[in-house]
Amino acid sequence: MDRETRVFAESHFRGLRGRPAGGVGASPGRVDFIEGPDSFSYADFFKGYLLPNVPCVFSSAFTEGWGSRRHWVTATGKPDFEHLLRQYGEVVVPVANCGVREYNSNPKEQMLLRDYISYWKDYIQGGYSSPRGCLYLKDWHLCRDSLAEDVFTLPMYFSSDWLNEYWDILDVDDYRFIYMGPAGTWSPFHADIFRSFSWSVNICGRKKWFFFPPGQEEALRDCHGGLPYDVTSPALLDSQLYPMREHCSPPLEVTQEAGEMVFVPSGWHHQVHNLDDTISINHNWVNGCNLANMWHFLQQELRAVQQEVSEWRDTMPDWHQHCQVIMRSCSGINFEEFYHFLKIIAERRLLLLAKGMGHGEVEDSQDTRLGRQQAAFDVSRIAEVLASVVAHPDFQRLDTSMFSLQPEELLQQLEEVMVTTASL
Repeated sequence: MDRETRVFAESHFRGLRGRPAGGVGASPGRVDFIEGPDSFSYADFFKGYLLPNVPCVFSSAFTEGWGSRRHWVTATGKPDFEHLLRQYGEVVVPVANCGVREYNSNPKEQMLLRDYISYWKDYIQGGYSSPRGCLYLKDWHLCRDSLAEDVFTLPMYFSSDWLNEYWDILDVDDYRFIYMGPAGTWSPFHADIFRSFSWSVNICGRKKWFFFPPGQEEALRDCHGGLPYDVTSPALLDSQLYPMREHCSPPLEVTQEAGEMVFVPSGWHHQVHNLDDTISINHNWVNGCNLANMWHFLQQELRAVQQEVSEWRDTMPDWHQHCQVIMRSCSGINFEEFYHFLKIIAERRLLLLAKGMGHGEVEDSQDTRLGRQQAAFDVSRIAEVLASVVAHPDFQRLDTSMFSLQPEELLQQLEEVMVTTASL
């Protein structure tokens, strides 16, 4: 990040005055297609898509050097089952049944990859039908399991990735996934975890995307307040079942070709269908641009939990703490862990700035590229959100006595550094 981009970004967030980025608004009308990397800089992406929180599609030129595009695909553009079997056949992978609805998702089972590929071959030979249903390999943590050598190169546009930086430090999880499945597999209507950004690259095959900007999903709620499972279902035409449907703008539709890369903005609900036999690599990521969105989402999640168990508020000891436990179980994170997430990223940025690096960029242990301007921007974003966290009544109820650094002390450190880096 250069100084001009940092100043532009900080001005953008001052204008929001703490509101989540990319909130309720009109659809951009189309999804831009980015032709080639030579004429498209990090600043172009940051200013044109990340800050305004709108989707775009990168051409296959951005991924042409990836090992997975060379090794996982046959000369005819199909999945190379034999290579995948040799490399990963004995790996256990999660598989969802697209034909079975469980709440607004699909039930999963664990299978060996060789068994899934055997099913996939039979599914193709059966005319894309099977008595076992339509099975989709989803959320395979190939990178976490240290099997992703020469599979992909992280695009620089997505290199400020706090979510995976945090989980890599803890060494317990990540949000990097492989998806693969036959034509007809699909992911139901949803917004990404924690209101993260995501990116998705088709190693082979094509996907059809349906995008709805933040706020549009409210017009898709049924008469009971629930969001749809499938936005292509004829049931949505029933005005009694979906009384607000007429107020929803048509989705932005994108057909993603092999090798192309889709940027999914924060809080955009979407639904995705595989048009061919498809393999994709997908990451969820959070950084300073959508950190406030994540915090806003976590507050919504806690309010939903508190509403569900409100009848026990006056009778259950430690009711507020129980709500935090339930929230973590349902959402994967609670207020305490969110603070630790902020603290770890903040300490790394403060250390980077304290080292007095030059104005160039250096490579860190996560193979991302950070410079002083990016670190200073990150500090300013963490400080704004942390100030809101510290002031939140439910955070104030937490016992922070065992924290290695008190939240107020961290906030003070961040604010002091913001003063010293203002003229950076």
